[in-house]
Amino acid sequence: MLHVENDVVREYLLEGDFGLEKESLRVLEDGSFSHTPHPFPEDAHIVKDFCENQTEINTGVHPCAKEAIEELEYHNQRIYDKLQSLPQKEYLWPFSNPPHISREDDIPVAVFEGNQASKSVYREYLSGKYGRYKMTFSGIHVNYSFSEKLLRADYERDIHTESFQEYKNRLYLDLAQKLAVYGWLLVAVTAASPIMDSSFVEKGVCGREIFTGMGSVRCSEMGYWNDFAPIFDYTDIHSYVESIQEYVKKGLLKAPSELYYPIRLKPSGENDLHSLRKNGVNHIELRMFDLNPLVSAGVEEKDILFAQLMMVWLASTPGQPVSEKDQIQAVQNFKNAARYDLKTVKILSPGGEDCSVARAALTVIESMREFYRTFSIDVQEVLDFEYMKFVDAGNRYAWKIRERFGVGFSRKALSLAKERQER
Repeated sequence: MLHVENDVVREYLLEGDFGLEKESLRVLEDGSFSHTPHPFPEDAHIVKDFCENQTEINTGVHPCAKEAIEELEYHNQRIYDKLQSLPQKEYLWPFSNPPHISREDDIPVAVFEGNQASKSVYREYLSGKYGRYKMTFSGIHVNYSFSEKLLRADYERDIHTESFQEYKNRLYLDLAQKLAVYGWLLVAVTAASPIMDSSFVEKGVCGREIFTGMGSVRCSEMGYWNDFAPIFDYTDIHSYVESIQEYVKKGLLKAPSELYYPIRLKPSGENDLHSLRKNGVNHIELRMFDLNPLVSAGVEEKDILFAQLMMVWLASTPGQPVSEKDQIQAVQNFKNAARYDLKTVKILSPGGEDCSVARAALTVIESMREFYRTFSIDVQEVLDFEYMKFVDAGNRYAWKIRERFGVGFSRKALSLAKERQER
């Protein structure tokens, strides 16, 4: 737990590093999937994900959210320029939910060759196990690390028998455990995919919009989840790694990357469990943000800042170990927070209390307001921005998007994609 009572620690409390990942689907003039090869084959910042037509932007590391978004916008523009210049124009689909899908074979699995051919084999495995439809969901991943100055200042408050890296591991493990309990709130504030094309649920029936009762389909029961609720051992980094590896050994996962969980601890260097065990935690990844079609970057800066404020708050407040039962309930809480009407659906806290998602969200943000009461007006504005989403549901992205795109979803979404690109 961070020593926020210390002036030096408090001075650096909101210093940290941000990196963003953004997935988007390439589509043709009529909104159907592109089947052309990935147009940035040698670019470290623009890669492909599950689908050959699914671009993924990876920004560098930045000391503020604004700079990370600016780089994201820069790469967005590079993609727009490239797609605009193709013999047959293509566009970036601006929603997390995919456009119409004629049939499963219409979803082009990403092709890798040479020493990366195993990536294609792995994607074919995922295709067979989960179906390709789910793999078309796109979103934003937020990567965050506390600043070195903050962690060094906090580490030096105590006399340690552990190394600095062991201290970092313990801090991030504690944060990951707390985010398992409270991370549903980030789903609730960023849900932006209430409408989808009928072909996703009625195979071959294209062009009709449907409302599923979800604010975020990809974070709901219909979205990216394994067929079991994972249980993590947060005792230390070795136990944490082993608890993930155990699912691979049992055959529940083919590889650790198949673990579809909203929170990941990531190492420096190669992103695998061996590196995590050897090098320790470098940063934490939040994987639950929907693409926000209401802003050109696909993500609102205030939402990223709110995630930072939540992580700092959680790292600075006492927690309690979560049981296996609590971890199973945490997964359900994430799914419940993906619903559209958050005043009627409930979550269950580790203490056993249940209340509506909206009421629980207001309670959490009130606690954050108290924690940050002496901080700048900018911090208060971010907290107020999120708070008002639960005072009036009309402030939530999902409600705004349903009102704007609820009729003629495919046509309006494609029109927005063209407008963004051609502008």
